[in-house]
Amino acid sequence: MIYEQLSAPSARRTITIAARVLMALKLDGPLLVGLSLIAIFGLVVLYSASGQDMGKILRAILHLGLGTVAMLALAQVKPSSLRNAAPWLYLFGIVLLLVVDVTGHIGKGAQRWLDLGIIRFQPSEIMKLAVPMLCAWYLHERPLPPGPLALLVVAAIIVVPAALTAAQPDLGTAILITIGGGLVVVMAGLSIYIILGMLLTGVLGAWYGWHLLQDYQRNRVLTFIDPQNDPLGAGYHIIQSQIAIGSGGVFGKGWMNGSQSQLEYLPERHTDFIFAVIGEEFGLLGLVILLMLYLFVVGRAMYLTTQMQDTFGRLLASSLALTFFVYVFINTGMVSGVLPVVGVPLPLVSYGGTSMVTLLAGFGILMALYSHRKLVGS
Repeated sequence: MIYEQLSAPSARRTITIAARVLMALKLDGPLLVGLSLIAIFGLVVLYSASGQDMGKILRAILHLGLGTVAMLALAQVKPSSLRNAAPWLYLFGIVLLLVVDVTGHIGKGAQRWLDLGIIRFQPSEIMKLAVPMLCAWYLHERPLPPGPLALLVVAAIIVVPAALTAAQPDLGTAILITIGGGLVVVMAGLSIYIILGMLLTGVLGAWYGWHLLQDYQRNRVLTFIDPQNDPLGAGYHIIQSQIAIGSGGVFGKGWMNGSQSQLEYLPERHTDFIFAVIGEEFGLLGLVILLMLYLFVVGRAMYLTTQMQDTFGRLLASSLALTFFVYVFINTGMVSGVLPVVGVPLPLVSYGGTSMVTLLAGFGILMALYSHRKLVGS
């Protein structure tokens, strides 16, 4: 009883101090806790998926550290400064994409990276933030829902970087860039008829774009329809992934005991297909826990979005929150065979530097919009 009486005030003081620190740093506590739990879980899974490679774990921790610094720094920025920076960030990203197309580093058959000697990064990741920021900037002082002219301008803002990214080729990132900008437009209040028209246009564009795809990209779509058509070639990834998830059952085989991952039957097990490793080693229970954490983060982010007081903050925050959800949806869908394989990592779990930093930077922007919402006019 005495211990309880002593510990309760101490616990309250600790919580109060933590809340004050988070408020001073402009960080949202619940969102930060959700992101931290996902990242910690990701490191545990990555240790197994990488074959106990401490080098990858240390690099992943470094990426998380850089992302955290970016999130902390951006959380201090006022919304007015973010609005003013949007056009310049977009132009900077376009220039880098053009540089990549000319002199970019080639890896795995794609020219996506800029190698600066010390670091190597994908400029297309910048556009995941720059495109929704510029779309929200453009629509900020215009009447909503946007008219035909405004829609054409926004479409151009989205299409240019998406096309440059798809030409690298990096279809997965190009799709995410398009979705990020498209969500801004949808949240701007489009009528259902315009949305249906856009979907119809997208279907017609996909039919035409089929002839522009690389051979391996067409094979991914055909493999999605019938993986057994080429079980040792294009269908190998998805077949092994489904075997891994199914073999895990409800409770899994145990950490580092997955046969598909540990015996290297599962390709890209530490990057795009790490969700299958979770299913095999932690079972359905592990997958559900991870998905619940993702839903908590998305739900909290959408709650923060509802508190925004201006158009720019509301459109940008909703796009960032829903794009995170799309990340999860596409990765889990492609790994389980519901969607074609497009090379989208599992957020904060898959091994990858630039993507992780970009995601955390996006949440830093969201927290900045929320924490400064009473200072919008400043």
